[in-house]
Amino acid sequence: MAQTLPPQVAVIMGSQSDWPTMKHAADTLAQVGVRFDSRIVSAHRTPDRMYEFAKSAKAEGFQVIIAGAGGAAHLPGMTASLTPLPVFGVPIESKALSGQDSLLSIVQMPAGIAVGTLAIGRPGAINAALLAAAVIALSDQGVADRLEAYRAAHSAGVAQRPIDSV
Repeated sequence: MAQTLPPQVAVIMGSQSDWPTMKHAADTLAQVGVRFDSRIVSAHRTPDRMYEFAKSAKAEGFQVIIAGAGGAAHLPGMTASLTPLPVFGVPIESKALSGQDSLLSIVQMPAGIAVGTLAIGRPGAINAALLAAAVIALSDQGVADRLEAYRAAHSAGVAQRPIDSV
């Protein structure tokens, strides 16, 4: 019987409404062949679940956590305070302040609790996945090769000269 390897990256979010943004992280991880698991873990509505997840993430085999949150956006920082794993925070775009509240909440961490903060929304989710893959690639040559191929394909997709739009 083949043994299933544990996921390398946890993609967590505060609610189901964050999934349309965080799915970009999941899709990007899948593209570069990084094993991941996606979970809803709210700092405010399911604090016991968040605490249990953060405290056990390393033992579960995770190497990196990507945490998406909107509004007060406490999930990335609270998770980072409870785990030794690197945490990348993705601010979710909110209706009220277009994600600026989320960005400021995630980026303004006290010294000693590190959260790598990405851009608001889709670009941040994609880049969080690419950063997570780069961390995994330090010890996984297969991921390193796939990440290099992803980057080469991304570069190859850029035109050398502009074309007139029709």
